[in-house]
Amino acid sequence: MTITHLLLDIEGTTCPVSFVADVLFPYARAAIPDFLNTHGQDPEIQQLANDVESAWRNDSSTEAVALLQVCQEQQGAARVAPYLQHLIDRDVKLTALKDLQGRIWRSGYASGTLVAPLFSDVAESLQRWHQEGFTLAVYSSGSAPAQQLLYGHSTAGDLRPLFSHWFDTRIGSKQEPASYSAIAEQMKAAAQQVLFISDALSELEAASAAGMAVLFSDREGNPGRDSGRFERINDYRRLNPAHGPE
Repeated sequence: MTITHLLLDIEGTTCPVSFVADVLFPYARAAIPDFLNTHGQDPEIQQLANDVESAWRNDSSTEAVALLQVCQEQQGAARVAPYLQHLIDRDVKLTALKDLQGRIWRSGYASGTLVAPLFSDVAESLQRWHQEGFTLAVYSSGSAPAQQLLYGHSTAGDLRPLFSHWFDTRIGSKQEPASYSAIAEQMKAAAQQVLFISDALSELEAASAAGMAVLFSDREGNPGRDSGRFERINDYRRLNPAHGPE
């Protein structure tokens, strides 16, 4: 079946891991207490804080339990700030944390403090694929609004119009085949029509199990360079999605 849709991860795939780990995460980590103090009365923020609190109380790790004991007398949304910072340090993919990070990054992008670097081949490849009629979509553990902020404030300008769909962990874990089946269904495509590119073997295994074609993104600076059983790619200018890497 011919590929008609491209589903792309972000970190380590279109954007360097270093930007996320060394710029975005520290920016959000530092801003979380003030953000929660300032916006803690917002019903949406209160609900997110409640979701974090629930995850915290169900987290049996030694660090989480110790933090909970230290912070048990505190009140308000900002009470969960230390636990959120702990999750950032551990790179835990909690949906409520990803939502809050996206809201914090919005001000950084708006002020020009944050500008997302893309690998040098990415912008022209996205534009070519779009012009050739492929449907482009994003699937990242970062929230959909955070994804749009990144592509809307990239070193190549605003690339958001090139994408038709934005998926985050609200549709499911990136390690579960059912998530990719749900994504294909939402895009009104057969799984076999979708090519998924990621730097994470567990994600490629899940997408492949769902029936998608997959490629391993092998980029300088990525923590994992083992492509396992999958074909690798490090320059999207070589990729004709209908036929694979040239």
